[in-house]
Amino acid sequence: MLVKKLLVAASALTALSASVSAFAAEYPERPIRLVVSYAAGGPVDTTARSFAKFLSDELKQSVVVENKTGAGGMIGAESVSRSNPDGYTLAFLASPVPTIAPHIQKSVKIDFDNDFTYIGNIVDYTNVLVVNNDLPVKSVQELVDYARNNPNTVAFGSAGIGSSNQLSAELLKQKTDTDMLHVPYRGNSPAMIDVISGKISFMFDISNTAASYIQGGKVRALAVTSKTRNSALPDVPTMIEAGIEDYAVTGWYGLAAPKGLPDNITQRLELALRNIDKNPEFDALMERGGYTRTFSNGADLKARLNSEHKLWGEVIEKADIQL
Repeated sequence: MLVKKLLVAASALTALSASVSAFAAEYPERPIRLVVSYAAGGPVDTTARSFAKFLSDELKQSVVVENKTGAGGMIGAESVSRSNPDGYTLAFLASPVPTIAPHIQKSVKIDFDNDFTYIGNIVDYTNVLVVNNDLPVKSVQELVDYARNNPNTVAFGSAGIGSSNQLSAELLKQKTDTDMLHVPYRGNSPAMIDVISGKISFMFDISNTAASYIQGGKVRALAVTSKTRNSALPDVPTMIEAGIEDYAVTGWYGLAAPKGLPDNITQRLELALRNIDKNPEFDALMERGGYTRTFSNGADLKARLNSEHKLWGEVIEKADIQL
């Protein structure tokens, strides 16, 4: 009798395992929405659309990019956090959304610790400090000295209050104890136009969008914010090389889903990310854009997110940044 019961139990377990395997093999059965919290045509959106093609190839299913903008990216993130955790709604998460926006956008309540399942990191990006060509500085230290010797004359632009490029400049101000004026714009492009024209002195811009202006001689690059030099701008030193101690910050794009995503779907998506990371075509495409491939799993991404959330929170509090 005992043997018979054990055989029945073993048979049931085998059937359950087969059922789970079949469920895993079935995903995805229909198109997947990849939510981007930024407007179409910008660097986050264009990178997300490139990534979506590779993810589609890996999953053998359509991946449709959907732009949901507003509140510093929190609107799109909130829409994903409230979606069904079935793997058919994913977030192409840009690091300013979970690490910066929560400190600024108090009206949107998302708990990035508990409201998401993190799949992994996709790529890193760096900001680059660019100045107007007529500004008499050739290095970061010269910019700092110029600002100190010419009070109330050095202004920097950003994509808006609380943007990552504003915080890059605020961090420079805090590390050098230098006074510089912030001028917020509605996006990076108008800020860059005013750097070129000389209406403002400098800005931090994403390397892949700034590269053409730098290479075309429209602005002068002084340093990148990453720990190592950027492949798209190999002659530009890092902030550390330029003499700003412990200044090493990068942004990132990662993949996330609503909390409660089944383990088998999480594992399937993580496998897809690993395979994309190893794809030489994806590697070449990201390198041309100045991105660095930095795959990490969901646990590592969440730990990094929490660390950067703390860093930018301290910068924001010290700078007294408020909307």
